[in-house]
Amino acid sequence: MTQNKVLNDRYEVLSLIGRGGMADVYRARDIRLGREVAIKLLRRDMARDPVFQARFRREAQAVAGLNHPAIVAVYDTGDEQVPDDRGNEGTSSVPFIVMEYVDGRTLRDLLKDGEVSVDDAVDYTLGVLSALTYSHSKSIVHRDIKPANVMVADNGRVMVMDFGIARALADASATMTQTQAVVGTAQYLSPEQARGETVDVRSDIYSTGCLLFELLTGRPPFVGDSPVAVAYQHVGEAAPSPSALNENVPRALDTVIARALQKDREDRYPDAAAFAAALEQARRGGDPEATQLHPAVVGHDDARTEALAVSSAATAAIPASSAAGPAHREAHAATPEDGEDHHAGALTYDDGSHLGGAPGHRGEDRRRGRGWAVFATVLVILVLAGGAAYLWNWSQQVQAANAQVSVPAVAGLDPTTAQNRLIDADLRVRGIVEEFSDDVDEGLVVGTRPGSGESVRVDSPVELVVSKGPESVEIPDLGGATESTARASLEDLGLVVDTEMREENSATVPQDRVLSTNPGFGERVQAGSTVQLTLSTGRVSVPDLMAEGLTVEEADALVSDPAVGLSLRVVEETNAVLPPGTITGQSPEAGADIEQGGVVQITVATEPAAPAEPTPSEESESPSPSESAEESSEPAEESSEAPGNSDQAPGRSEAPGQTKRPDEG
Repeated sequence: MTQNKVLNDRYEVLSLIGRGGMADVYRARDIRLGREVAIKLLRRDMARDPVFQARFRREAQAVAGLNHPAIVAVYDTGDEQVPDDRGNEGTSSVPFIVMEYVDGRTLRDLLKDGEVSVDDAVDYTLGVLSALTYSHSKSIVHRDIKPANVMVADNGRVMVMDFGIARALADASATMTQTQAVVGTAQYLSPEQARGETVDVRSDIYSTGCLLFELLTGRPPFVGDSPVAVAYQHVGEAAPSPSALNENVPRALDTVIARALQKDREDRYPDAAAFAAALEQARRGGDPEATQLHPAVVGHDDARTEALAVSSAATAAIPASSAAGPAHREAHAATPEDGEDHHAGALTYDDGSHLGGAPGHRGEDRRRGRGWAVFATVLVILVLAGGAAYLWNWSQQVQAANAQVSVPAVAGLDPTTAQNRLIDADLRVRGIVEEFSDDVDEGLVVGTRPGSGESVRVDSPVELVVSKGPESVEIPDLGGATESTARASLEDLGLVVDTEMREENSATVPQDRVLSTNPGFGERVQAGSTVQLTLSTGRVSVPDLMAEGLTVEEADALVSDPAVGLSLRVVEETNAVLPPGTITGQSPEAGADIEQGGVVQITVATEPAAPAEPTPSEESESPSPSESAEESSEPAEESSEAPGNSDQAPGRSEAPGQTKRPDEG
């Protein structure tokens, strides 16, 4: 989105301040009210997915009803019409949310800068718990508490934001999207979220415990190579104590975090308020569990309180009867009952002595005796019934504890589905181990320990075995691939690429492309082995073309060979010493490196040219026979040499073309 663009004729976009997985956040100004706001605009690629659109609109609906100082407020929503980015005509609708603008930094930024002390960590977590206490009271579960979703304003106020995957408790069962992907961030997922189960407020308690752990130690409680590996740890491994990673963390905070990170949600704090109370108690140096009651203990105490209330009511009724005891006994003694003939005026004194009325006293004793008998009988029946019920319950528990179930077959499933299937079979996942497998793809379940089909007791621990891929892998043919492509392909196979690479000349592979590997293409190696890449220089070494006896045709075949891939240029040069056709020079010289497809020039000796034959014009200048006869009749010039030493035959004329000057006579 461009700056100064106005949305809904009201919100002027000023600048981009953040990017998220599904939306971009801009700082803007509300023209109507003259205040700064933050606008979260769904990304165009996400806007085409109705699932993301529904999730985005759900955030606005979830937060719009929350009015709390620790929750970023939502002011308005709308839709922006933007040109279709797939080349279609028309526009597409992209929703946006107008929120409160908070001038500050996220907890992730503060952690990155190392600006979070132990006291700060407690204060920030209490602010988050305050927001969760309120949102939970409105039946909204956040489901994505993490440092990036908590802002600390410049005035120190803690603000929770990004309710993008929040759900009402009535809809909390929607833990997965339609694509069956668990929502939330892996480092802060509760075990029930990782298993794809329903969530409640205690899921936010777990995520907040992960947040507090990271604020205290600088790292999440569980780290791994992939989100799946981290999710495994959330389900089956115990988190380390924060004090083991940061000696400044009090042991009381270890206790608080251990309670918040319990795998079974029944063992965590029941709500955010209880978590906050324990955190405050730990900060004061007290016992964080002193103010908390375990859910099982709460139920026990409730029964005990009810029993005490009944006992108190009964005790309160006794004094009224006891206070009227003498008068009551006197009236009772004066009242004829059970057919006994009581004497008028018979009195019973406080010391137990009687004056008259003896038969009535004996009747009362008999009634008491019958009452005790009935009471004893009822008591015996109740004791026997209680004993029978206890024995029956105990036998049922023993039978349930000894009940046998068969381990289901989960090979080939993804780990989350496999865990759910084991839980449905009343078994407990003890942990997840990874092993090599040539038959099962990486990331899928190989099997269980005990194996599928075996009979075990209900709630027995079962270990899940997940494939790490084949133990030995075949190095693929990467010839001509770029370095980055080759590196990614080898790492996907579980191999390690050597950081030191070799270079070699090649006539066919372009520069900086893979020429070979060590071990070579097609070889099988152990997973985790190191592979070295050899890249092409894009150059070719010039062969030696001046070898003795090498002809031009042989030199041409040598340089045009596919392994060399060069061209030949021939230059002829007259040479009276060497036989014609001899290669007398080459450029570039042998062994030099030149670009692929380059040209090599050779010099070849040729035979000197033969003397030229006389031309017709030269023949016309020669003397005619008559002229020769005339010349021969003239006296011959006397030779300066002595007679007998001349080689000239008598009567031989001078060579053609020679003439005599007149003074030579």
